[in-house]
Amino acid sequence: MTFAATLDLLKKQSLPTLVLEELELMIRDGRLKPGDPLRETSLSSQLGVSRGPIREAFRALAEKGLVRVEKNRGVFVRAITPHEADAIYEVRLALEQLIIMKLAQIPLRVSTSHLATLLLDAQGRALRSDYAGCHALNLEFHETLARLTGNAALLDTYQRLVSELSLFRQQAHASSRNALSLQRSVADHRAIYEALVAGDGALAWSVLQPHVEASRQRLQSLLNDEPERLT
Repeated sequence: MTFAATLDLLKKQSLPTLVLEELELMIRDGRLKPGDPLRETSLSSQLGVSRGPIREAFRALAEKGLVRVEKNRGVFVRAITPHEADAIYEVRLALEQLIIMKLAQIPLRVSTSHLATLLLDAQGRALRSDYAGCHALNLEFHETLARLTGNAALLDTYQRLVSELSLFRQQAHASSRNALSLQRSVADHRAIYEALVAGDGALAWSVLQPHVEASRQRLQSLLNDEPERLT
């Protein structure tokens, strides 16, 4: 669905909220990259809205840790240091374990979700080496697990962490361009899903922990190889 179509369909949602969601998506999927300046005029023209909602979205993005505001210079997509990224991953691992523990107690909620369909789609995209598509479905898989817990505070915290990590995760995946890694990732997701449907939290965690650690290592490798991005 295009942004214009979203504006037409979601009349009950405030315009600043829609603008915020669109800008956050642009950051998460790599259309806006770390260090990129965010210009009110160009974005208002691109999205077809006035500059007011853009300014409100900038404030919200700053609160989410996705942009930095520099006095007399403007607003820029945030760049994170290796140390910051590692700290975020530590917290993410703790949340992932909590998510697994909770979902293992409600296997029916997992089995009746859309995850089985998502995994089929992801498998097809991995076989076609669709990096962007796999990246998007990877995010959706993990966020869906958080959402299925029914814990709004957990989901909100998880989404913030993932949004911060997305500042570099897509570049980390793009740097490797290894089609086999896409298929391994999908295989991990399927194993996690099947373990949760069986109510086996220990098995699900035994797959998820190294899965997240591998992503952590890819990100660290990218950050350490490209220090100029961090200035």
